[in-house]
Amino acid sequence: MIDAVGNPQSVLLMGGTSEIGLAVVEAFASDRPLRVVLAARPSDRLDAAKARLEGLGCAVETVAFDANELDTHADVVRKAFTGGDIDVAIVAFGLLGDNEKAWTDVDTAVELVQVNYTAAVSVGVALAEKLREQGHGSLVAFSSVAAERARRSNFVYGSTKAGLDAFYSGLTEALRPHGVGVTVVRPGFVHTRMTEGMKAAPLSTTPEAVATIVVDAVRNRRELVWAPAPVRLLMSVLRHLPRAVFRRLPG
Repeated sequence: MIDAVGNPQSVLLMGGTSEIGLAVVEAFASDRPLRVVLAARPSDRLDAAKARLEGLGCAVETVAFDANELDTHADVVRKAFTGGDIDVAIVAFGLLGDNEKAWTDVDTAVELVQVNYTAAVSVGVALAEKLREQGHGSLVAFSSVAAERARRSNFVYGSTKAGLDAFYSGLTEALRPHGVGVTVVRPGFVHTRMTEGMKAAPLSTTPEAVATIVVDAVRNRRELVWAPAPVRLLMSVLRHLPRAVFRRLPG
């Protein structure tokens, strides 16, 4: 269980090669070694992530997980809990995609929606069941500032994150009576492989900086955090701009 100062003993990362997700695991592991379960497709990147965490003294298990294989998700989550309770479960997989292709090509749009929203809900339902059964734990879901108000340049991606955001925000209320906390994280532009080559947005940040915010949120049972925090003020302004003004903003 999470101890009195907020340190977990075990962490499950759904999206076991996510740079931000791994940064969160490493931040928790900086206090003491953890039991870590990495759920992802087998790959050299997964092997490298496992070795990296083992170098910190963590006991690491891997479970094969593919976001597109919806009918396997319940079994993947069950396997992840086989070794014992999970104190913190992190949902950190997703696709950014090509917006111009996504709104003009059905297959591309469907894949983006299936991975970012449908799979996130599928995994969330399975995780909620296990966390409810054990009666404790924290669930962290990565949304995006794009969930607040999607721009022309990312509206397909933004719509998927808006759906994820709404689901996990509701799950916060559903799981509270069962002793399970849920934290929705809305990062801004984060420098990762996913955003490599893209022009950085204002208030851009790093996986390590996001991880610091997430760890603090879990320890203090915060239900919604922005990364970095000033992005909240920026999005509050953008959210209330008239559409005629908003559409003239640079993409």
